[in-house]
Amino acid sequence: MGKTAYRVGILTLSDKGSCGEREDESGPLLAKLVSAIADVVRYQVIADDQEEIILLLNNWVDDLHLDFILTTGGTGLSPRDVTPQATESVLDYQIPGMAEAMRSASLNITPRAMLSRALVGVRQQTLIINLPGSPKAARENFEVLLPVIPHALAKLQGDSADCAVDVD
Repeated sequence: MGKTAYRVGILTLSDKGSCGEREDESGPLLAKLVSAIADVVRYQVIADDQEEIILLLNNWVDDLHLDFILTTGGTGLSPRDVTPQATESVLDYQIPGMAEAMRSASLNITPRAMLSRALVGVRQQTLIINLPGSPKAARENFEVLLPVIPHALAKLQGDSADCAVDVD
């Protein structure tokens, strides 16, 4: 099976990572996991700053036209965890079932999963997925969604194969 033409951006939100005090482990891990279905064309580590997150997400969608974006970090309860707020402000609509699936699967591992505020949604034709910041949780959550991401992307790009229309 050949590699798809999907283009993904990975955005790590970390105050310490953005200033070199902590090495980002989740972003590179996600890049490896996503390589089976997409090419990573953007990767960046920035601080937990709502306005900066909004500007970058808008740029990656509106100007770069990425197929999907994975964010990692900033989905918890800390006052600096602003990824969901930033994401919500740029989305055209949410896909709650995907976020619920991540939380549901994570609840089988830890009761702390119910504290996640991660969102999944769409801006234009770009799928945006918030993932936790820890490498273990980012992997677990991403693997829950991986089986449906190609189908979701095909639908966002206009695939109507599931509903053939008879033109006779």
